[in-house]
Amino acid sequence: MSLCAAREAGPCGKGLSATEIEIDPRNKSADFLAISPTGKVPLLVHNGVRVWEAAVINEYLDEAFPEHPLLPKTPAQRALARIWTSFADSRLYEPTHRLLLCSDPNIQARIAEQLGKEIRFLETHALAAHDGPYWLGDAFSLADIALFPWFEQVAVLECFRLFLMPAECTRIRAWREAVARRGGVRSAARSSDFYVQGYTLLFDRLAQGVSVA
Repeated sequence: MSLCAAREAGPCGKGLSATEIEIDPRNKSADFLAISPTGKVPLLVHNGVRVWEAAVINEYLDEAFPEHPLLPKTPAQRALARIWTSFADSRLYEPTHRLLLCSDPNIQARIAEQLGKEIRFLETHALAAHDGPYWLGDAFSLADIALFPWFEQVAVLECFRLFLMPAECTRIRAWREAVARRGGVRSAARSSDFYVQGYTLLFDRLAQGVSVA
């Protein structure tokens, strides 16, 4: 099993072994483009099957390796896991991408303000609804895997876009600490400096007029 340019928590929080191949999104190799129909990362290749989109990869792995399932047992809880995964994609990752590539300070400020509102929404409408250390309660799930990487990399926004995590979001802070203590997460974790250095290189390329699409 090979996983291109993604750290799917071990992968997918299951302790599976995978060959991880780092892909430079600014300079994708011909070999990668030959197996990736969309050119997107991450991409999973498993037994000849190609799967892309992080959330879809995670669900595929959860079904292909059903031991220690990461989707909850009940339809209602599974729906919640998918709701928060979709929330992460559309209301955290997508605006963050726009914020990081935007050079207009006024637009940056508006996006950063909206991200703060989204995080406060998560604090009061997601974590407040459940007991337990994880997003949906006592059990680690695909919702945790979808959301945690955004918070792991928030130092990039704090460094380059003067974004600050809302101080009152204590439930999110406790959740982050609980997820970070998991063995599979610790083994895959990278420091804030790692992400800041990576984006420093990206912004240098932008300043030189190099396309990063």
